[in-house]
Amino acid sequence: MKLSLTTGIIPSLNVSAGLLGFFFLRVWTAPVKNPGRRPFTRQENTVVQTCVVAAYGIAFSGGFGSYLFGMSETIAAQAAEENNADNVKEPRLSWMIGFLFLVSFVGLFALVPLRKVALNLLVRLILLQVMIVDYKLTYPSGTATAHLINGFHTPDGSERAESQVRTLIKCSVASFLWGFFQWFYTAGEGCGFGQFPALGLTAYQNRFYFDFSTTYIGAGMICPHIVNISVLLGGILSWGVMWPLIAEKRGSWFGAELSDSSLEGMQGYRVFIAIAIILGDGLYKFAMVLTCTVAAIAASTEKRKFFGALPVNSDDRTISGSGAAPETPPSFDDARRTEFFLKDQIPTPVAIGGYVAVAAVSIIAVPHLIFPQLKWHHVLAVYLMAPVLAFCNAYGMGLTDWSLASTYGKLAIFVFGAWAGKPHSGVLVGLAACGIMMSIVSTAADLMQDFKTGYMTLASPRSMFVSQVVGTAMGCVVGPSVFWLFYRAFDGVGTERSAYPAPYAIVYRNMAILGVDGFSKLPKHCLTLCCVFFVGAIALNMAKDLAPRKVARLIPLPMAMGIPFYIGSYFAIDMFLGSVILFAWEWVDKAQADAFGYAVASGLICGDGVWTLPQAVLSLFNVKPPICMKFLSRGVNYKVDDFIGTLS
Repeated sequence: MKLSLTTGIIPSLNVSAGLLGFFFLRVWTAPVKNPGRRPFTRQENTVVQTCVVAAYGIAFSGGFGSYLFGMSETIAAQAAEENNADNVKEPRLSWMIGFLFLVSFVGLFALVPLRKVALNLLVRLILLQVMIVDYKLTYPSGTATAHLINGFHTPDGSERAESQVRTLIKCSVASFLWGFFQWFYTAGEGCGFGQFPALGLTAYQNRFYFDFSTTYIGAGMICPHIVNISVLLGGILSWGVMWPLIAEKRGSWFGAELSDSSLEGMQGYRVFIAIAIILGDGLYKFAMVLTCTVAAIAASTEKRKFFGALPVNSDDRTISGSGAAPETPPSFDDARRTEFFLKDQIPTPVAIGGYVAVAAVSIIAVPHLIFPQLKWHHVLAVYLMAPVLAFCNAYGMGLTDWSLASTYGKLAIFVFGAWAGKPHSGVLVGLAACGIMMSIVSTAADLMQDFKTGYMTLASPRSMFVSQVVGTAMGCVVGPSVFWLFYRAFDGVGTERSAYPAPYAIVYRNMAILGVDGFSKLPKHCLTLCCVFFVGAIALNMAKDLAPRKVARLIPLPMAMGIPFYIGSYFAIDMFLGSVILFAWEWVDKAQADAFGYAVASGLICGDGVWTLPQAVLSLFNVKPPICMKFLSRGVNYKVDDFIGTLS
C-alpha cells in the first residue's frame, strides 16, 4: 500500500512472501518437540505464500493508488475538469469493502476452465524447453518462489534457509529502527532526513534528492537493474532537462500567472506526457502479447495438440513453428509434477458456474448499491470481455513477469467512458469499469503465477485454489482498512507535495477525462509532445524486441521511465542505490548475493512497512515529533539568524 501511494512501482513480492511464510511457520512449529508431529512441508509453505500474494494483490488491483482513489474529491480538485459532483465518489470503508468483494472473486474462476489449456502451453513451452521466438512461459516470480521453497525443504537447504531468515530479521529490525529514528526530526512540512538535499538545493527543488527510504532501496534490490536505470533516466530527462526548459516558456506556452500545480500549465505537461508514455508502452505490450498468444494457440491447434492430452507420454518429437527445436522427452520429475497437478483439478462446471454466479450478483449489485452511474449493461460487457483478456494477461505474465492489468484497465477507461459520455458521468463510469476489469485480469494472472509455483512444489491445486479464495477475502478487508489508515492518519494524501502523492490516481482520472472530454484543455504544444513520447515509447519497445539480446538488455523500459515524469526522481535515486548495492554484492560474491539478496530486500521493505503502522497510530492520536530538521541555503540561513536575533 505504501508503494502504491508513493511511486506506483510495485515489484513482485512472491519470493518475499515465500520467505516470510517459511519464517513464521518455522517459528510456529519450532516449540513443538513431539517426534510424532506432522512435518512442516513445502505444500504448507506454498499454500501460505499463495494466500499472502492473493491478499496483498488487492492493494494493487483494488486501485487505492489509482482508479479508486481517482474518484475522490481530492484528486478531482487537481484534475483537468471542473469538480463535477456526479463524477466524484469519496472513499468510504463500507463501499470499498463491498465493491472489492463483488468484483475480486470473478478472476479466480475466469481461468480455471482454461487451466488445462494454459498448462498445456506451459508444459510444451517451458518444461520441454521449446521456444516461440524469444518468448517462453517461465512465470519468473512463480519459478523463483518455487525454487526457494523447494530449497527450504531439503536437508541441504535447511541451514541456508535459517541463515536467510536471520538475515531477514536483522534487516527488518534495522529498517524499523531507522524509520523510528527519522520520525523524531519530522515535526513540520519539509523536515527530516526524507528531505535531505544530498545533491544540492537546486537539484532538491527539481525533486532530485536521496530520501533515505529503506522501502525504495529494498524495492531497487528486487527490481531488475534495467527497471531502476530506466526510472533514473526518466527522472533526468524530465526534471533535469525538459521541465526546466519548458518553465522558460512561461508566458508564451502557458499563462505566467498559472501555478506549477495547474493542469493548464506545468502540471499539464508532467501529467499528460507521463500518460502518453504509459499508454504507448502498454498498448505495444498488449498488441505483442495478444499476437504471441494467438500465434501459439494457432500453431498448437494446427498440430491438434492444444486441446489434446498433455505431452507427458507423447511419442511426438516435433512442435509447430519455424526453427523450433525437437522436443526433449520429459524428465521423471516433470512427468510426476504433471500427473500430480492434473489429478486434483477444480471441476470445470464448478468454475463456469462460479464465474456466472459471481458475475450475476456483481451485475445486479454494483450499479444499484455502489455506482448508480454505472449501468448493468456496462458491467455485463466487462464480464463478457474479461475471460479473454484475463487469459492474455496470464500468458503475458508468463512471458515477462509483468502484469498488464493496468493496461487492460486503461483500455476499459476509454471504452466505457466514451460509451457513457459526458452527460452520463462518463468519468466515474470509466474509472469504475477500469476497477472491475483490473480486478479480474490481475487476480487471474496472480492465480496462474501461483499455480506455476504449486506445480513445481507438488502442491495440491485444489488447496491452492481454496487458499486463493481465503487470501482474496482477506485482501478485500485488509486492503481497504490499510488504505483508510493512511487516508485518515496522514495529511494531504493524494496531493503533489504529500509524502503519499498517489501519482497514478490523477493519471487515471485524467485519462478518464480525456476519454470523455478530449484534448481541449491541454497547454500549448502539450499534445504534440504527448504524440512524440507516445511514438517514442513504441519505438523503444520495438528496438528492444528487434535488437540483439546483448543490446536489448541495455535499452530502457518506457513504462518505468514515465513514472518520475510526474512525481520526481527522489525515489529513483533510492532504487538505483539498491541496484548498485546488489550489483556490487554480485560482483564480489554472486553466490551469496543470490542466496541472501531477497532476504535483505524483504527485510528492508518489511521493517519500513511495519513502522508505518505505529507512525499512523501516533498521527491519529495527534502525537507530534519533537524536532524539525530543515536544510537552508547560506543566504536564507543568515536571514533566519537575523530574524531569530530580533526575538526576545
